[in-house]
Amino acid sequence: MTGQGSAPGVWAQVIGQPAVVEELQAAVAEPGAMTHAWLFTGPPGSGRSVAARAFAAALQCPDGGDGTCHACRTVLAGTHADVQTVVPEGLSIGVAEVREIVRIAGRAPSQGRWQVVLVEDADRMTEQASNTVLKMLEEPPPRTVFLLCAPSLHPDDVPVTIRSRCRVVGLRTPSVEAIAEVLEHRDGVDPALAAWSAAASGGHVGRARRLARDEDARLARKAVLDIPLRLVSLGACLDAADDLVGAAKEEADQASAALDGAETEAVKASLGVGARGPGVAAASRGAGQLKELEKRQKSRATRLGRDSLDRALVDLAGLYRDALVLAAAGERAPVLNHPDRRADAEDLGRRIGPEGALRRIDAILECRLALEQNVKPQIALEALTVALRLPA
Repeated sequence: MTGQGSAPGVWAQVIGQPAVVEELQAAVAEPGAMTHAWLFTGPPGSGRSVAARAFAAALQCPDGGDGTCHACRTVLAGTHADVQTVVPEGLSIGVAEVREIVRIAGRAPSQGRWQVVLVEDADRMTEQASNTVLKMLEEPPPRTVFLLCAPSLHPDDVPVTIRSRCRVVGLRTPSVEAIAEVLEHRDGVDPALAAWSAAASGGHVGRARRLARDEDARLARKAVLDIPLRLVSLGACLDAADDLVGAAKEEADQASAALDGAETEAVKASLGVGARGPGVAAASRGAGQLKELEKRQKSRATRLGRDSLDRALVDLAGLYRDALVLAAAGERAPVLNHPDRRADAEDLGRRIGPEGALRRIDAILECRLALEQNVKPQIALEALTVALRLPA
């Protein structure tokens, strides 16, 4: 098989990374040589957090990750008592959250073989949070393992002091064939749709799965990729910016609504909101907790909106990259990011040329940076679409 689908147990989830699976299996098989800190790096969609979770399951499993035992199932489900996972819900991972996890990590394992701390998107840790993790990495408890996930080894993603204390596991972008194989044989997706979704995903496994399963995701991608050839006037540019910002807000609102209501009701129930008698006083004292929850939910909604915009910008950059290589290489062009939009890329290449494509890719990268620096999305996207405007 092309992908990693033939790997046994929990390792079957790690798609298109045979060298990584081999390295992690060897570490599990030799517990005496275990490293206390691991850093999983790779581009978005490469499966770095999936690989880290599979590794955590294998560490707790008596059989090295058979995928069927109680330890494997609970780790993969996120309910194992000795595996603490930090997933950023807001724009960053704060020091208070990390301190609590580190406190738990200092304990001896209660059920499993190791106390495991898995930090997804470790690049979102604040400076104080990173320093808290560093302190434990400098003096690690004997049965504790840290698994950190980040896009790269760049100091902006992972401080050099943390990187130097970790064993690095580098993941690559899975091949289109490996992703399509998993969608077809494991997820039951129609072969033609699986092949299209894998090719359109930019090597992002989660994106490919969403494109295969969700018609709205396919329509959203189409709307984004229709934009470059629409930008023939200033009005069209401003309309396109409105569309991008509005679509991101709608997606964030839908995702937030699915989470916020249940969280709020759970907190209210724990505080006794609506209760009579002694519970009333407790509920009134819990107003601060509800405000803190609302603050976290607002931060999460902002992150969801930014993530949606970032996906759109990555798709746009991919189309301009296709225009660039087609304009420069013609029929000898390598594999395209958006093979189903080849005609649009060829049209763009003819109208803006390689230099124009490069300038527009730079403009998209500058927009992504502006959003990271908290520039208002409407302003950043209007500046971008004007920069992408087609020549008269």
